Amino acid sequence: METRTNNILVPIDFSEQSIITLGQTYNIAKLAQSEITILNVIATSTPVWSIFNDKEQKEIQLRLQSKLQNLADEISLQTNLKVNTIIEKGKVADTILAVAEKINARFIIIGITPSKIKNKIVGTIATKIVRESKCPVISIKGLVHRQGCDNILLPLDLSNTSAQKVKLAIWLGKFYKSTIHAVTVTSVKDTTTITKIEEQLLSVKKEINAGGVICTTKMIHLSSMHNYKMANALLDYGNEVLADLIMIMTQQEKEVRKFFIGSLATAIMNRSEIPVMSCIPEN
Repeated sequence: METRTNNILVPIDFSEQSIITLGQTYNIAKLAQSEITILNVIATSTPVWSIFNDKEQKEIQLRLQSKLQNLADEISLQTNLKVNTIIEKGKVADTILAVAEKINARFIIIGITPSKIKNKIVGTIATKIVRESKCPVISIKGLVHRQGCDNILLPLDLSNTSAQKVKLAIWLGKFYKSTIHAVTVTSVKDTTTITKIEEQLLSVKKEINAGGVICTTKMIHLSSMHNYKMANALLDYGNEVLADLIMIMTQQEKEVRKFFIGSLATAIMNRSEIPVMSCIPEN
């Protein structure tokens, strides 16, 4: 696993959701003994920005910098965490990704605004960040969250190699002293296949236990493997085990991931009120 700085990047636009997301970061930063870098991106490509002259743009930037620094000082006073501030201009997603790479961030934590529109697709900015980030991205949508990271939900597709995902889960579990709940969804009814899946889950449990992390296993049976049915089943189980984090891989196929994140991953991100950690697998 690539060594990264102990720095968590949190883009904010001062909306309610971004402030809630920032608040969720404090606990993670304390557990990880990390610094927080709060980033505000001035979207210079928007028509609104272009109506201001150079002097007005500079004044806006100075006001934003003051507001950001005041927020950072307040957080430091409340939490004793080191909080850095950055203001950049440019396209929002591209700038967030560039800053994350520049500071070699351990995580990016982003807020996703809840929508009243059923099954609304995750916003293009969030999708691009999740798809292209070189570090794990935690997306937070709900307005109320538990503190801590006692339980991690680990959905596994046992038809593909899950070695990298399990390795990362062990690292996270040790990092947060969590219990990992490994779960797989299947529609098969053949007893021989079911026995094989149970053996694979047991093997995963033994590997996680050997890594010093507590693990439970669960097989969920569905009549069909529709992505939204699978997502709902996983989220129901996540709520049952009081999951504080769901860990997903956003795409298994390297060639395909350049264009879109996996459809099941998207369904989970769309519907989850539980924070979701999205990781693009390596080669």
